[in-house]
Amino acid sequence: MSAHLPRKSSVALRDPRWLRWSLLAIALAFVALFLVLPLLAVFGYAFEKGLDVWRAAVVDEEARAAIRLTLLVAAIAVPLNTVFGVAAAWLVTRYSFRGKGLLVSLIDLPFAVSPVIAGLIYVLLFGKQGWLGPWLADHDVKIIFAVPGIVLATTFVTFPFVARELIPLMQAQGGDEERAAITLGASGWSMFWRVTLPKIGWGLLYGVILCNARAIGEFGAVSVVSGHIRGLTNTMPLHIEVLYNEYQRTAAFAVASLLALFALLTLVLKQIVGWRMRRIAATEPDA
Repeated sequence: MSAHLPRKSSVALRDPRWLRWSLLAIALAFVALFLVLPLLAVFGYAFEKGLDVWRAAVVDEEARAAIRLTLLVAAIAVPLNTVFGVAAAWLVTRYSFRGKGLLVSLIDLPFAVSPVIAGLIYVLLFGKQGWLGPWLADHDVKIIFAVPGIVLATTFVTFPFVARELIPLMQAQGGDEERAAITLGASGWSMFWRVTLPKIGWGLLYGVILCNARAIGEFGAVSVVSGHIRGLTNTMPLHIEVLYNEYQRTAAFAVASLLALFALLTLVLKQIVGWRMRRIAATEPDA
């Protein structure tokens, strides 16, 4: 009789077919309304006047400056967050210490704080009227309304992504293999490169992809600290806002289509890495 209990339980818990189809229809409707249609609208408006107009908007001098700045900021913020994420995940998962819960909460802080508030915090710290503003002015160091401020704001809003991806992964994997490597005489650096990094590699890549996507698309915090100086401190999202406010709709959507293309590429990479991570997780028990 006990052999039939799991089957009876699964039948009893099975949802009615009408409920499953209703939930599927609701999910598809929301995806179509809030994701697919806006995406189609972006590309539709971007190419409504032809490919030549789209190309002219994308290769415009201010657009190219915004693209270069966006890529530069991401190239600085993402590696910083990667190093921090690996270090934080290692500290949280491999050591016991007072304040560990507080550290994890602080890592999650950018998820709870509005990006606009984060930008204002940096203005209060490094602006001309801020706490450190007079000292920075005396030493001719410019942070707010310059590239350093944009990098700081972007780093703040993106630094949880790598750490939050690695912490649960490393907790699930445990540290037995690292301890075995140390016992066999491996140095800490060698143990990290030969044991830890191969185990967390796909999870690390997953976090880096999400971090990079947020860094390129960040608007709120960057808008506060950038000063909106055209050709100098406008990133792609800020440049799109300027074009749209000036009623240059086609040009605005042309630049927006680049961000949309990057979002689609990020989604594809995310799915590939996620699929790879699921395959590895599925084969680990057999090993």
